[in-house]
Amino acid sequence: MTTQTMTKSATSYISPTRERVMGVLFLIVAAAIWVFFIRNTTPGLETTFGMTPGGSQVQTPDWVFETYTALNILLFLSIALAVYQLVRGFKRYTNLVLGLISGFFIFAFLAWGASGLSLNLAGLLRVMVIRSVPLTLGAFSGILCERSGVFNIAIEGMMLTAAFCAALFGSLVNIWFGLLTAMLSGLLLGGVLAILAIKYKVNQIIAGTVINIFATGLTSFLSAKFLQKYQYLNDPGRFPTCDVPGLSQIPFIGPIFFSHNLFVYAMYILLIVLTVALFYTRWGLRLRSVGEHPKAADTLGIQVNRTRYMAVLLGGTMAGFAGAYFILGSVGRFDEVLTAGRGFIALAAMIFGNWYPFGAFGAGLLFGFADSLAGKLTILRVPIHNKFLEMAPYIVTMIVLAGIIGRGQPPAAGGQPYEKE
Repeated sequence: MTTQTMTKSATSYISPTRERVMGVLFLIVAAAIWVFFIRNTTPGLETTFGMTPGGSQVQTPDWVFETYTALNILLFLSIALAVYQLVRGFKRYTNLVLGLISGFFIFAFLAWGASGLSLNLAGLLRVMVIRSVPLTLGAFSGILCERSGVFNIAIEGMMLTAAFCAALFGSLVNIWFGLLTAMLSGLLLGGVLAILAIKYKVNQIIAGTVINIFATGLTSFLSAKFLQKYQYLNDPGRFPTCDVPGLSQIPFIGPIFFSHNLFVYAMYILLIVLTVALFYTRWGLRLRSVGEHPKAADTLGIQVNRTRYMAVLLGGTMAGFAGAYFILGSVGRFDEVLTAGRGFIALAAMIFGNWYPFGAFGAGLLFGFADSLAGKLTILRVPIHNKFLEMAPYIVTMIVLAGIIGRGQPPAAGGQPYEKE
C-alpha cells in the first residue's frame, strides 16, 4: 500500500461511535423541526420569500409555498438522512450532511417564522455577506499570524485603531488616504506585537491584551477630544457600491454577491490569494513550517523569526484593512468602541474554520447570517428574543471545539517563542 493510499484511508476513517452520535444528532434536529415548527403551524398558510434585495434592478419572482407541506418534506428528508447515518453512515461526507441538516433546520425556522407573512430572503442573504466582511478579514489576519506560530488576540485593537485612522485621515485628505493610513496603523501595531512576542518573548496573550486596552483607551480619548467636537474630522465618506458586469445580472445570486463596494470584492480576492499562497507555494510552506515545527524549519535553513515577523506584519495590515471597512465601507463615521468585539468574533471564525481561509469565510458567513437574522425577528413576530439568536454562532463554535463536528488542528508551535540554539 502506498503512502498516499494510507494517508487517504486514515483521513477518511470515521469511528463507529462518532457515526452513531451524528445519527442521533440528525434525529434530534428532525424532532426539533416537528416539535417547534410543524406542531405550531396551521395547515393552509403560505410563506412568501422575496427573491430580490431592496433597491436591486435585477428582478426575481417571489417564492410562494405552502408552509405545512414544506416543513413535512424537510422533516421526512431529515429522518431519512438520520436513518441512513445510523444504518450505514456517510463516512467522510458526514460533516457535509450535517451542514445539509443544519440548512434544513434554518430553512424550516424561516418558513415557520414567515408563515402567513413575507420575508425578503435575498435581502437577508445580502446583509449576511456585508456583515461577514470584517469577521472574515479579521479571521484572515489571525490565520496569517497563527499559522506562523504567533497568537494574535490584538485583532480587536488593530481594527479599532484602523477605523479611527480611516475616519480622521480620510476626512483630512481623501478616502483612499484614509484606507492607506488604516492599513499602516494595523502594520504598526502588528510590528509592536511582533517585537513583544518574538524579540522579547512576552506572553503573546498578554501582549495582545495590552494592545487592545491601549487601542481602546487611545481612540476613545482622541474621539472625544477631536472627532466629536469637530465634525468635519469625522466625515470621510464611503466607497460606492459597484456592480460586477455580467455577474451582478444573475437572478437572485447576482445582487447578493456581486453588487457591493470595494471591501466585499477584496474579501473574495484575498480568500483566493491567501489560500493559494499558504497551501500551494513555497512561501506558504515555509510560513506554515515555522508554526508547526520551528526547530526542523531552522535546520532546513528557514529563518524562523524573520518569517514570523513577516507573517505578523501582514496579519496586522490585514486587520487594518478590516478596520477600515467599518468607516469607509459601512457607517461612514467613527464612534467610540465601534468594533464592538468583532475582532474576538473573528478569532472564533478562525477557529471554527480550522485555520483555513475558506473555513473562516464560511464561519464569517454563518456569523453574519445570525447577525442579519437577528434584525428580522421583530418583522417576523417570532417569540424569540434576538439576543438568543445572536448566541447561536458561539454555541456552534463550542460544539466544534468540543470535537463533535471534528477536532480543530491549531498550529503545533502556536504561542511558543523560538530561540535559535
